Amino acid sequence: MYRGPVRQQEPARPLEPSTDAMEAMVRSALVFLTRFIEELAEAPASDLDDLAQAVEPFRELPTAGGRSFDELLEMVERGAAKGFNTAGPGYLAYIPGGGLFAAALADFLACGVNRFVNVWHAAPPFAQIEWTVIRWLCDRFGYPAGSGGILTSGGSMANFSAVVAARRALLPDDFLSGTLYVSEQTHASVAKAAVLAGFPSANVRSVPCTFDLAIDVDALAEMVSKDRVDGFLPFMVVGNAGTTNTGQVDPLDAVGALARQEGMWFHVDGAYGGFFQLTERGHRLFRGIEASDSITLDPHKGMFLPYGTGCLLVRDFARLREAHRVGAEYPQDLAAEEEIPSFADYSPELSRDFRGLRVWLPLMLHGSDAFTAALDEKLDLTRLLYGRLREVAGLEVPWEPQLTVVAFRFRPARGDAEEATRRLLDHINASRRVFLSSTLIGGSFVIRACIVSHRTHRDRIEEALEIIRRAAGELAES
Repeated sequence: MYRGPVRQQEPARPLEPSTDAMEAMVRSALVFLTRFIEELAEAPASDLDDLAQAVEPFRELPTAGGRSFDELLEMVERGAAKGFNTAGPGYLAYIPGGGLFAAALADFLACGVNRFVNVWHAAPPFAQIEWTVIRWLCDRFGYPAGSGGILTSGGSMANFSAVVAARRALLPDDFLSGTLYVSEQTHASVAKAAVLAGFPSANVRSVPCTFDLAIDVDALAEMVSKDRVDGFLPFMVVGNAGTTNTGQVDPLDAVGALARQEGMWFHVDGAYGGFFQLTERGHRLFRGIEASDSITLDPHKGMFLPYGTGCLLVRDFARLREAHRVGAEYPQDLAAEEEIPSFADYSPELSRDFRGLRVWLPLMLHGSDAFTAALDEKLDLTRLLYGRLREVAGLEVPWEPQLTVVAFRFRPARGDAEEATRRLLDHINASRRVFLSSTLIGGSFVIRACIVSHRTHRDRIEEALEIIRRAAGELAES
């Protein structure tokens, strides 16, 4: 046993500021955030100039003595001004994010109280918040009692857990003969999830689409039948409630009927489009989604919440637990699951953030009707954009939108159409008032505009139309 002198140590530098200092930091951060939100409409839709100079200060490593909060907040403010303005009204690229202020406050509170919600006994009221959110979502999609779900970091993790649940429910331990089916337009995260779940990429069958870019159900049936004859085990099919490329909705009722006939798990990827279920138009489009086995949703898209907020709903909640639960000795002091789930048993994650508050607080504060109205507005704006683009000389708008993505391309009187479309996109984005992205459909380069942000309203869409019309006219004359 050590009996030498005890070393006298100076008290450790406190990591917790005084109450006055904490209040000052919060006030400074709030001033920045409110000003940032107020100026979003006039900020560039994207700012990619002088990126090396913008990034350089963030390469500095931590100092031994630390730096002032005001100095660091100023760095954050400068950093927020660069890159894609994903929170602004002119951001129409990819799938826009929202960033509701109430959700930002929820994250501030959640990180501050720092409660562990993935085991219900550790924070029962907050675990109940997440379960209340899940139950509300299950009800919206017509799922029965016995259904449930988890909040995830996004659609990718939700799709991963869905594939694992389907694999464990329908395939033997030696599952490499299992095949799953996606359309040519399904998001790449589904194929990635299958590979991460242990399947060879060749086992992910890509099903052809019809002209309107929906899955061809007859082709799907033929592929499933052939795979059975060849000794494979078809176990899962994925339908789309709004594809990323064009927002197309698959015939979910027909896909679901085939899945039930073949004994397959029917999963719906609604990461982008799923929340349009809250509207009458979306509800009609998604007929058959209530019969699915699982649904992926991204509240950080259709509910305008911060990035990192995904969701998986499962018709038979017990299947999710059977696929994910692994026992251990160290949690033996925790109470057994009762009415509130221990989400760690239903998910790949044990430690994670308290995601439920950033969903629950805006919903409870604004009410569900506010979200329905915002989504209806986006559907209306898309119809406006689609109709007006069809009137622009030189533009081709091949696919009528079902949700809020409009794809178009330029058809010049002479010259290469793909090159002209690329130049058109550059001209549009050079305005810095709107920012659009591109994709390939059938090997053809197309521009796409996606209207999802709660901050995008008619004035910005009218402005976008004028920018597109002017750019197309200039190209036609060049």
